[in-house]
Amino acid sequence: MINFHNFKAASRASGVLTAAFITVAAVALFCGCSKGQNDRLYIYNWTYYTPDSVIQKFEKEYNVSVIYDEFASNEDMYAKIKAGGSGYDIVFPSGDYVSIMSSQGMFEKIDKSKLSNLRNIDPLVLQKAVYDPGMEYSVPYYWGASAVAVNTAMVPSFEKDWNIFSRVDLKGRMTMLDDMREVLGDALVTLGFSVNSRNPAEIEAARDLVNNIWKPNLVKFDAEAFGKGYANGNFWVVQGYAEVVYEEIMDNQQLVDSTVFFIPKIGGPAYIDSMCILKGAKNIDLAHKFIDFIHRPEIYAEFCDTFHFPATANVPAREFLREKPLYSVDDLANTELKEDVGESLELYNEAWFDSIRVGE
Repeated sequence: MINFHNFKAASRASGVLTAAFITVAAVALFCGCSKGQNDRLYIYNWTYYTPDSVIQKFEKEYNVSVIYDEFASNEDMYAKIKAGGSGYDIVFPSGDYVSIMSSQGMFEKIDKSKLSNLRNIDPLVLQKAVYDPGMEYSVPYYWGASAVAVNTAMVPSFEKDWNIFSRVDLKGRMTMLDDMREVLGDALVTLGFSVNSRNPAEIEAARDLVNNIWKPNLVKFDAEAFGKGYANGNFWVVQGYAEVVYEEIMDNQQLVDSTVFFIPKIGGPAYIDSMCILKGAKNIDLAHKFIDFIHRPEIYAEFCDTFHFPATANVPAREFLREKPLYSVDDLANTELKEDVGESLELYNEAWFDSIRVGE
């Protein structure tokens, strides 16, 4: 979906254009007096990830238009840009794709002299951002992780652990994400291994845990409708993104009150999504302005409040939060960022598509 924030629909104008207006428009077109490419910022971002209110404030302050296009996965984003479907100035990849895309020369270098708000970024996030610790090609946007949502009205007793999905008594009432690295990462951590393991035996053990113990109790692997399924009562336990579940249940106060979100204390896969400027971007200076704008404490807090996020990447923004986050920064302490595992990715593909997802 593309949001054209400041554009007016032509159909709202009544009557016939006057000759005078046509003349003025023509003169503006041919003399280059109309808004040009440099008056627009083209953003390619995850769905529902930057509030309209933040975009509108940026547009007003800098007297520009933001063209905001959305993607559903890193893979979709990468494939589109790699195939030449660019034209964007800023893109928001996760850490492993920052590594992949920067190594392939797909980003401009960040000019840190233009970013006065970098000092607001949590040092812990930079420490975890091993894919680009010096912010040479990326600036952290958000550090988060998938969580488990439990309807305590239906499941009053449980342990806050990934092995909740091994409970046979909850068979047919649970889902996990349709995401290879997330689910296998959960299993790897449960077995005491790294979410970025390249050891074939460890990946096979994780596959067996998912395939033989967790999967039989699941309705399905679902990365799209788990929030709706939880909201309508079909699912009592779901692995997913807390903000997605909350968005679906926010109008049902009884369900909100009975819902618990948790990230297991042993950790699990985490992500840092970053702001990167694409190679050949036509609006590099404006892109830097947007990145710096996002890290103003009051703006970053507005972004987090919209989705009930903790202000994970921006320390002073935590003083501006008005909404209670669905989880805390401390809950992420033991999580591990998903990294580019190189050729070992094929081991994950074999475990997931050839074994776990076979027949579905």
